[in-house]
Amino acid sequence: MSRRRRAILLLGLAMLLGGLAASDVARREAAIARQLGPDTPVVVARGDLPAGVRLTTQRLAVRRIPTRYAPAAAARAPADLLGQRTAVPVAAGAYLSTNELAGAGGEPARGAPVRRGERVADVVAAGSPQLVQPGGHVDVLVTRDGDHGAGGGTLLALEDVEVLAASAAPEGTGSSSDAAGPRVAASLRVTVRQAVYLAAAQAFAREIRLLPRAAGDDRHGAAGTEIGAGLS
Repeated sequence: MSRRRRAILLLGLAMLLGGLAASDVARREAAIARQLGPDTPVVVARGDLPAGVRLTTQRLAVRRIPTRYAPAAAARAPADLLGQRTAVPVAAGAYLSTNELAGAGGEPARGAPVRRGERVADVVAAGSPQLVQPGGHVDVLVTRDGDHGAGGGTLLALEDVEVLAASAAPEGTGSSSDAAGPRVAASLRVTVRQAVYLAAAQAFAREIRLLPRAAGDDRHGAAGTEIGAGLS
């Protein structure tokens, strides 16, 4: 076989392998896109913002992220924030919401309605917007996927959590966006550890569900109970 023919064959083989690789990458990207679901815009800081700076279009940017990972309180359009001042320093690329703002009139920021050592955790979960109401209490269920395709389990993660704010969640938001039934965006009074757990659950769990508790029902003790796929 001549060198020229050998070179042509090698070039053709390389093009074929390149096409197969590109096709495989495209299939993987499409699968990841289907898994993540639709995306949504969120407003972020274009650069580092000190406390007290007034927000302008030059200081804001819009980033699109999977809707299920978008914080419930994050602003969706720069116009919602123009003219307001930051209440705390904001790092470049960080999400912007009313939690970081002092108000359009530059009024001093008021602290979140929590006690020392507590935090406000924003979640989007399965639940009834009519029953999950500010001032009420809920239990938090977290359903995870199993390993290697096996069925997962549902964990009673938190009990008797106070709801600080709640509203109906837009379609396609939250870890339970693929599940049927109503969803609610809620702000919960929790500890720092519980806030970290809820953030991880929002990102990785298959579903978070809020169960409204009866007024005055302060019984505890079932947290940590998990029911597996076999209902045992």
